[in-house]
Amino acid sequence: MAPQQVDTTISPFATGPALVLTKQHSADHPLKLYAGWFCPFVQRAWITLQEKEIDYQYIEINPYHKSPEFLALNPRGLIPTLVLPPGEEGKQRVLYESVIVCEYLDEQYNSGTKLLPWDPYERARARLWVNFVEKKLVAGWYRFMQHTPDKPYSLEGVRKEFLENLRTFVREMDEEGEGWFSEGGFGLVDVSFLPWAGRLWLIDHYKEGGVGIPKREEREGLEEGERKVWERWERWYEAIMGRETVKGTWSEREEYIGVYKRYAEDQTGSEVGKATREGRALP
Repeated sequence: MAPQQVDTTISPFATGPALVLTKQHSADHPLKLYAGWFCPFVQRAWITLQEKEIDYQYIEINPYHKSPEFLALNPRGLIPTLVLPPGEEGKQRVLYESVIVCEYLDEQYNSGTKLLPWDPYERARARLWVNFVEKKLVAGWYRFMQHTPDKPYSLEGVRKEFLENLRTFVREMDEEGEGWFSEGGFGLVDVSFLPWAGRLWLIDHYKEGGVGIPKREEREGLEEGERKVWERWERWYEAIMGRETVKGTWSEREEYIGVYKRYAEDQTGSEVGKATREGRALP
């Protein structure tokens, strides 16, 4: 299915709590986040900035309508794009790719939450699961959302694959503590998946049968191991969605419905959407 002409009419402003946050960070600052309120990749970087208690300037752009000035900063035209304070001799410094931006902020700033562990093994393990999130869960989320009847794979097939990858992720979570993925506390693994976890309701909204995660009342008849998986998932989900730095980055729910309709119909012209449609790795 060929995508239609790209819709560039996305609301130019965040709403709800996210609007409040953008206004708080609207003043000029040498550290600038070029962002889109609706973008889950942006949300990773945005939450990291909030967790690290870093001052910054939030600049809203429409990635479907890229200005020459923005493309001069990031020729790939992807968000988030982080512009750093000038380096030696005023040299401009720019970073993009959401996980790289998050890691840079965590390593550069000692304030706030430490998102990657100090221990080399635990840090490597965290990166391993961030990679799993990227390749299996995030890619699977788009494959699920962009399913249409003409696809060579079935909706039930993509649902089964996504849920199995989700089970794998949950089984690696720490059993103790406050609900986070790792025993060391809220970290980069949590940040890496939570924007898509918080958008699973969009799959429920657009796809027949929804994601397929058993509700509480449906778990009684499940085998014990399966029931524990979804109980642990619920504990993690409630923990991440209740975190103040996360709540502040969400716009009103109804705003996402229109944005993701083009994904649900596989009509999006985004780079992520095109990669998913063509069976390529996400950009």
